Amino acid sequence: MTIAELEKKARILRLNIIKMIGIGQKGHLGGSCSLAEIVAVLYYHKMKHDPRNPLWEDRDRFLLSKGHAALVQYAALAEFGYFPKEEIEKVKRLGAMLQGHPDMLTTPGIEANTGSLGQGLSMACGMAAGLKLDHKKNKVYCIVGDGEIAEGQIWEAAMAASYYKLDNLVAILDKNGLQATGPITERYDTNPLKEKWLSFGWYVQEVDGHNIEEIIDALEKVDNITGKPKMIIAHTVKGKGVDFAEHIAAFHNGELTLEQFEQACSKLI
Repeated sequence: MTIAELEKKARILRLNIIKMIGIGQKGHLGGSCSLAEIVAVLYYHKMKHDPRNPLWEDRDRFLLSKGHAALVQYAALAEFGYFPKEEIEKVKRLGAMLQGHPDMLTTPGIEANTGSLGQGLSMACGMAAGLKLDHKKNKVYCIVGDGEIAEGQIWEAAMAASYYKLDNLVAILDKNGLQATGPITERYDTNPLKEKWLSFGWYVQEVDGHNIEEIIDALEKVDNITGKPKMIIAHTVKGKGVDFAEHIAAFHNGELTLEQFEQACSKLI
């Protein structure tokens, strides 16, 4: 796809996110929208995957460690036909296929149950190690959040990935600067990020997380790095693409009024 086509796909993902949240019910808008370009590039450009065969042995793996942003992954899976698109209208309903956090038992295309923050990177390490033991060339992509990395388990996983030289593991850090209750720097400051990951033995590259070209270039570049896991630090805007929600912590998990819903939809169509 061209850059323009991928940018359009990112807008479609955001529109689907808004539709899933709907009117008058809480939904994780902020951290889902900040990932739209990254998820668009992974699903439409980079990853090997097959919606007709979600358990295809040669697929790349994608884990959303910050599982509360599941809406952006659901949006991509729906666009690819992993499940009927009508399911996005039923998010978080009792018995629905799409719940508030990813569930591999109910949703095709989900690799692991995530949402308890800090656990996804450990699972990604296990998958990457297993693939290497089986002499498979599949890649494992794992998205973590800059609030999430306050969890100690993230750093245990970081050490393990480096020790076992998991060069088939690519982590992407959504650095949008906000967690549920406010700025990272005023809550549990996880900065400086690049220096920390370098000190744990990872290859590190920083990108504008909304620049399609930069994301593609970084993903291509890390393919040539061997002997160590890779970290792409993506500088993003929480709530990106929805003007009234950008940089606003309240939209980490907030409600939309009818006026806000219509405003967001009209901007993204």
